Amino acid sequence: MTPYLAKILLYPVKSLDAVEVENARVLASGALQYDREFAIFDKQGRFVNGKRHAKIHLLRAQFALLNRTVSLQIPDRNLQQTFHLDRERQALEATLSDYFEFAVTLGLNSLMGFPDDTHSLGPTVISTATLVEVASWFPGLSVDEMRRRMRANIEIGGVPAFWEDRLFSEPGDLVSFRVGDVDFFGVNPCQRCIVPTRNSYLGEAYPNFQKIFTTQRQATLPNWVASSPFNHFFRLSINTQLPPLSAGKTLQVGDEVEILLQQN
Repeated sequence: MTPYLAKILLYPVKSLDAVEVENARVLASGALQYDREFAIFDKQGRFVNGKRHAKIHLLRAQFALLNRTVSLQIPDRNLQQTFHLDRERQALEATLSDYFEFAVTLGLNSLMGFPDDTHSLGPTVISTATLVEVASWFPGLSVDEMRRRMRANIEIGGVPAFWEDRLFSEPGDLVSFRVGDVDFFGVNPCQRCIVPTRNSYLGEAYPNFQKIFTTQRQATLPNWVASSPFNHFFRLSINTQLPPLSAGKTLQVGDEVEILLQQN
């Protein structure tokens, strides 16, 4: 099969649930429109995210992107609450502050969002087969649960596990590839944090997750993979950058994926 774009997942509020979409527009920064457009901050200006607050896993969020609304389901409350992300932001901040039991604000960046890697603003890439393989390392974890833990934007179908490891090379070199008519540069394998070790709904840690993962990742690393980016093996999915000519273009589920060449 030809590699193709199988899924697009956007995360309108950093650390909350995803929205699966059929297409996504590329911004001038290389980020996808609506992805991590908002983020929750404490009064010290630090992210309120899964790395620092496991309680955030318990929040359920549904987004209507075009309506600019989020519907929150807060634990132990029967009613779902819906907020307009622009007009009712103060009420949303009050609700989230009450939930976290400290004051928070909701930041907005419509130009580039709030990515973890501020040098590689493009969508993160993984293959469906990789999620299937990695889920098999952990009895009791489904593929969808692994997808929720890894939180990648773009999922590639029609390829074997770890195919996306072709999308990076030695440090300083970029791999050029194309999805539909959108050009990408693959940069490096994404360094994982504590979030994948936890149940995405409950925040509970899976015993020895990181140890199991790193052992299996090293053992299954294809022999053609550039090894120097792996200073450790708790890495999965690919960070990307998009050239200016990709701005304004649209990714569409079903688009073919093609590796072009390595850029020095």
